[in-house]
Amino acid sequence: MAVNHKRVARLLREAGLKATGKRRFKATTHSKHRYPVAPNLLARRFEVQGANRLWVSDITFVWTREGWLYVAIVLDAWSRKVVAWSWSRSLAADFAVKALKAAVQARRPEMGWMHHSDQGGQYACKQYQQVLGKANAVCSMSRKGDCWDNALAESFFGTLKKELIHGEMFQNRQQAVSAIFEYIEVFSNRKRRHSKLGYISPVEFEKSQQNHPFPTLQ
Repeated sequence: MAVNHKRVARLLREAGLKATGKRRFKATTHSKHRYPVAPNLLARRFEVQGANRLWVSDITFVWTREGWLYVAIVLDAWSRKVVAWSWSRSLAADFAVKALKAAVQARRPEMGWMHHSDQGGQYACKQYQQVLGKANAVCSMSRKGDCWDNALAESFFGTLKKELIHGEMFQNRQQAVSAIFEYIEVFSNRKRRHSKLGYISPVEFEKSQQNHPFPTLQ
């Protein structure tokens, strides 16, 4: 939609709305562990030609009056759809593993697909790597301290926080989980327009490409 920025500003003022800017990036990855770390095989090549060829994963945190809520996602780089997500009261690896298992069960990726994440212990641990191994995945991890190596996942969480979290105070974790569920499952996956997808939602994009072949990632 071609709209003059002055008109947008006027409509925002008339509606009593104010645009929200991005906040500075803050590193949250706990990479001080003894687990083996995979090389950065992805090397920021986020463009893929089919579904379930490249998944990116990440973890963020949300403050509530009840305490911290931690959220893990698995996102398909092709369609920008959040394939699966999970939450936890702690940073133990279980909730990241749960999100990965749900994604694998829902999509059944073919052998040779790539999973990319940061070097966090939740992703490097034996439990998570075993699930990747059984799913025939190629594991890739960002370089230490470089958030741009996992830019797709970082970008999703940045947008979620800007559009949903910032300015809100959740009374408890369940309230936050309900809001995040609504954002991911109802809005982001099904309604939110993405410029990389021709300004349609991830679900619409995947439906429009159902008859297209999905080549294997080399």
